[in-house]
Amino acid sequence: MNSDSDLQIAGDILAVQHLLQPAKEHPSTVAEFAGLARSIAADRAQWAHLVEYDATTRWYHRLRTGPGYEVWLLSWVPGQGTGMHDHGKSSGVLTVLEGELTERTEMGAQVLNAGAQRVFAPGYAHDVVNDSLEPAVSLHVYYPGLTDMPMHTSACSAPETRDVVVA
Repeated sequence: MNSDSDLQIAGDILAVQHLLQPAKEHPSTVAEFAGLARSIAADRAQWAHLVEYDATTRWYHRLRTGPGYEVWLLSWVPGQGTGMHDHGKSSGVLTVLEGELTERTEMGAQVLNAGAQRVFAPGYAHDVVNDSLEPAVSLHVYYPGLTDMPMHTSACSAPETRDVVVA
């Protein structure tokens, strides 16, 4: 039996650049979109200086766009929420950057602390609200870019179409 490991036989795989997959310029899978959100979350210098808080309405800022996707930064003061809605034909990744948010679905409520991620498919209905006493910041990636945000009267109801408001 050969006792040589694959690493001993092949050498340092990182030194063989032609065998490595090139880094993608833009994500194209759910896992890559979640990874994009995590990498932005980890780089506070990219987003922290942009955050503003507005007591009258939820604040949002489009942070980045790419082929078919958008990345949004949102802030939430205590009590602000989205109402029950879905994202039309868009899939998404919600990442809490600071504070905590509560997500309500037909399955119940879940508190999302900083670092938590939720991935959702088109038609996924939820209500996101800051039920805490501290402000919160979140990052949202939509693919394709958000063009429709149907509102629901409850998690199980049929949607009513309304103007797009990022959530």
